[in-house]
Amino acid sequence: MSFAAFRVEKTDAGFERSVIERDEADLPAGDVLIDVKFSSLNYKDALSATGNPGVTRSFPHTPGIDAAGTVLDCATDEFEPGDEVIVIGFDLGMNTSGGFAERIRVPSGWVVKLPAGLSLHASMVLGTAGFTAAECIDKLEAAGMTTDSGPVLVTGATGGVGSVAVKLLAHLGYEVAAVTGKADRHEFLHGLGASEILSREEAAAGSDKPLLAERWGGVVDTVGGDTLFNGVKSLRYGCSLAACGLVSSPAFQATVLPFLLRNVNLLGIDSVELPLQEKSRIWGRLANEWHVDLSELEERLGLEDLSAAIDRILAGEMVGRGVVHL
Repeated sequence: MSFAAFRVEKTDAGFERSVIERDEADLPAGDVLIDVKFSSLNYKDALSATGNPGVTRSFPHTPGIDAAGTVLDCATDEFEPGDEVIVIGFDLGMNTSGGFAERIRVPSGWVVKLPAGLSLHASMVLGTAGFTAAECIDKLEAAGMTTDSGPVLVTGATGGVGSVAVKLLAHLGYEVAAVTGKADRHEFLHGLGASEILSREEAAAGSDKPLLAERWGGVVDTVGGDTLFNGVKSLRYGCSLAACGLVSSPAFQATVLPFLLRNVNLLGIDSVELPLQEKSRIWGRLANEWHVDLSELEERLGLEDLSAAIDRILAGEMVGRGVVHL
């Protein structure tokens, strides 16, 4: 059976993108064949679509690190036809044909059943970005963060992870400070629940100092670089920063002083290889006690819209969540 798919081809002139017809027989081996209803656009998808070798090495390729849909066939007894499921992370959309297509075939160990209380569409408004935001908050709270800890800083706040983090933190009763370089998006961030807006310059000030004034009860950092360590340096005593991105830089100037003098924590966040049991647990939280309406964040995309959206997300011009309707 044929199906529509977004395709990236490597040519002598560079990487070309198009929407093509594929056949199910061309999909990689796997236990579960899924009829994809929704996907979402993440920064990693844009890197895949432009030939970043740290993401995708083999072309032609269909990106899409997220997919939500219904099971068509399963070679094991873990799923039945008609089951609604989510796939994020592992190798989906990296070197395995991904969610920017009407069909995927994947190992059953990558697949999570859609929890009650969450729709397929809502799961992809979240996608990897929203899941990562939730994983950051989950880990910060496990490290002791509460609404009494102090305001929570979110960097890169208009992006996919940042915007969901702002909305979810505010929904949970936290005071949220949001960092953005987009002066025209302050109203958007206030609408999500941010009580304070900081510019990128404010967040980066003092990078040459070993410590900054204690300010934050927690930090969700999506950008990396010196902004990340400025967040560490301005944590209140005993508080934590969750690091989940590097769009600014993978490197920063650091000293051990914040850790020794203020007892703070730098927490790493990975949603790709997170064990399936943990993925299911966090999806369950998002379906139940952390359920929040994110419809205001959605930009609806079709396969034919993806190429232009990829250019925008690479240029830092994408706001909120691009959701692919298949």
